[in-house]
Amino acid sequence: MKYQTSNYHFFFIWLFVLLPSCSLNYGRPFIQPSSITVHGNLFIDNYGRQVILNGINVVNKSKEDNYLYEGGPEFYSKLKSWGFNCVRFIIIWDGLEPKPGIYDEGYLQKIDQRIQWAGENGLFVVLDMHQDLFSVKYSDGAPEWATLDEGKPHVTGSIWSDAYMLSEAVQTSFDNFWANRKASDGIGLQDHYANLWQHLAERYTSNSTVIGYDLMNEPFPGSSALQATPDLLNAYAKLVFMKTGKMMTEDELMDTWGNSENRTTALKILSTKENYAQVFDALYKFNKEFETTHLQSMYQKVSNAIRAVDSTSILFLEHSYFSNTGVKSSIERVKLTDGSLDPLVAYAPHAYDLVTDTKDAAAAESERVAFIFDRIKDKADQLNMPVWLGEWGAYYQHGEAIVPVAQYGISLIEQNLFGHAYWSYNPGTENLAYFKEALLRPYPTYVNGNLLSYHFDHNLQQLNVEWQEDGISSWPTIIYIPWLSRLQKQNVKISIEKIDDSDAGWVTINPKPKGGKRTLLLLFNN
Repeated sequence: MKYQTSNYHFFFIWLFVLLPSCSLNYGRPFIQPSSITVHGNLFIDNYGRQVILNGINVVNKSKEDNYLYEGGPEFYSKLKSWGFNCVRFIIIWDGLEPKPGIYDEGYLQKIDQRIQWAGENGLFVVLDMHQDLFSVKYSDGAPEWATLDEGKPHVTGSIWSDAYMLSEAVQTSFDNFWANRKASDGIGLQDHYANLWQHLAERYTSNSTVIGYDLMNEPFPGSSALQATPDLLNAYAKLVFMKTGKMMTEDELMDTWGNSENRTTALKILSTKENYAQVFDALYKFNKEFETTHLQSMYQKVSNAIRAVDSTSILFLEHSYFSNTGVKSSIERVKLTDGSLDPLVAYAPHAYDLVTDTKDAAAAESERVAFIFDRIKDKADQLNMPVWLGEWGAYYQHGEAIVPVAQYGISLIEQNLFGHAYWSYNPGTENLAYFKEALLRPYPTYVNGNLLSYHFDHNLQQLNVEWQEDGISSWPTIIYIPWLSRLQKQNVKISIEKIDDSDAGWVTINPKPKGGKRTLLLLFNN
């Protein structure tokens, strides 16, 4: 979606009216980029600037609501004013293909409408094919016709995600998907999945608002994951014995990890990177087997289908469900038909501490969280891919106690220069403490040159940015500011553009003619 100037109110003022002792440079105004792509391990816009994708998940998993978040144009306008420049837009297989090979055009047209609203507000879209517990029968995802559970029982636990490890029905459904078992029409489940992605890619290949496709949410191995349980428990028991001299019985181990309250207590011994790695690295061999066989081949099948109709969109690859917790991932780039590595691929991991989705979410351990981020950074460096953290957070209705956890997560995102999409938006999220005191912050959105570092210090209320310009590009660096009225006077030449009906806007900084290292310090009143 091309930028519509009629949707924005441009104005420039002498900054000494608003910010005494500042000087204003009448350079180019902020123009919304028309496309995003990948260059090496960076996201870049059509002006060649490095992009920080600052996003949020937009989701409705309800079949009764046709899997569509109800917010209209005004919702996407608010997302823009809160500084988001992208959304991870959740789509559901059950809604897209209610019958084998039959695609729901009505659902697609409503998705089209929301993509248009996003584009009109300067938001890029990543389409995420979402699943939780594989199927609409158990949560959301695959339609019933694609759920080959062989009549196995479905069992739940104290946390919704426990069913991955408890439900034979969920595990068997995944097994049959990875085996590409045939649906009732004689076509394999993965083949249906790849054909659906091709249908979507053909629809959106010329729509620059849609920058790419998140091929599957949190891929789960199926019944083979059951071998992970004894590996994990044995590693935990060894650690406990090494630290305390206590030998835990099998019943004690199962009781410790079998309910959320005991699990939170058990995690205290896993509060250091060393201890955490000792336990969760026990899952590496199993995880590698799944990712290098079933997951990688599915990604390649879907990639082939997409690239047959779309050669320019970004393919976002997630690691396995188990790697959300920091288990080393073994996924690799997909390949083009000539055997060369596809250059337009991004790493889209998720990062969740083990207390996520419990009442003890505020007890997330900083070392565990840092460990997960370290693993993501190591994998991204090995792949030479940009990182878009497709999910993190999930703080929901937690109060003030969650704010330090959220601020720490944001600090790691900034430190590693990751793109991200917070999980997730619900009506009223913007009024919660963690949103106002962590997610809402100034940051460099589009950078002329190579972004070296940036950080917003919530205590000092200051933004520090360093970047290296090459002296070639003439396009300005753009900094998002949520509170223009709180911005203190500056000693650099800047322009500002206000977002309508808000206190937010952008600071525009023109490049130096000869390039070089740039530093910026923006101070804000409390």
